[in-house]
Amino acid sequence: MLTEEQKTDYQQQGFVVLKEVITPQWLKALQARAAVWVNDCQDGNRQHIFSTKDNNRTNDDYFLDSAEDVRCFFEAEAFDCDGQFVQQKHLCINKIGHALHELDSVFNVFSHLAIWGEIAHGLGLKQPQIRQSMYIYKQPRIGGEVNWHQDASFFYTVPQSVITFWFAIEDATLQNGCLWIEPKGHLGPLRERFNRTGKQTHMQVLSDVPWPTETGVPLEVKAGSLVVFHGLLPHYSAANRSAHSRQAYTLHVTDGACVFAKENWLQANKWPLRGFEDNT
Repeated sequence: MLTEEQKTDYQQQGFVVLKEVITPQWLKALQARAAVWVNDCQDGNRQHIFSTKDNNRTNDDYFLDSAEDVRCFFEAEAFDCDGQFVQQKHLCINKIGHALHELDSVFNVFSHLAIWGEIAHGLGLKQPQIRQSMYIYKQPRIGGEVNWHQDASFFYTVPQSVITFWFAIEDATLQNGCLWIEPKGHLGPLRERFNRTGKQTHMQVLSDVPWPTETGVPLEVKAGSLVVFHGLLPHYSAANRSAHSRQAYTLHVTDGACVFAKENWLQANKWPLRGFEDNT
């Protein structure tokens, strides 16, 4: 699936973009299934929001238990001062997470397609295992900013192994909050670790290397494209104040040959971890 040039780009730059590799049929199917989850979501609790401005999830059972469930989270600006939605509910959802790849029939099949396994193996993962999935909306007008971060902070392994599959379900542009990355940033240190003990969580600072606020570059991609990036690659997305959403689907994948830290917030207990070859 990956050319030698693409593999080299990934190793040197920390990411690779595969243009429009998802068929229109799959894009429609994923959007439709996500819409069903949103429609069926009866939750209106204004505390069930997702924001990266405060990563303290201590005693937040709704979030912590979503590791092996499918739950909807609202945008930080989804509610007015009276606790009412600022726009229609389906335009207030921030994301759906975190086990769509196991618990939804459509996302299950798509997530475990062998083609993604070919990419994971091509990038050096010996035993790829899907740890988490998210359907991200980045809603029009109220889509929240996602701070600079590294995914290895949340999926710490020894040695480092997590890679992210970021599928563009809709066009991602500067106007609607596309990804920004720091080329070659994966060659730097891990800056933070998000640790969990019981229901207590905290962000542990590991390095004082600054985030790339001046050196980041945008990744504008068309719907159907796939961005694959290294777990140490710093990335960010701005708020969406446009009239267009920026829907995406993500998978976080680690190597079963590496040690997955017991301090990571997400631990799989309900089912065996799977990669991409077995679609049963």
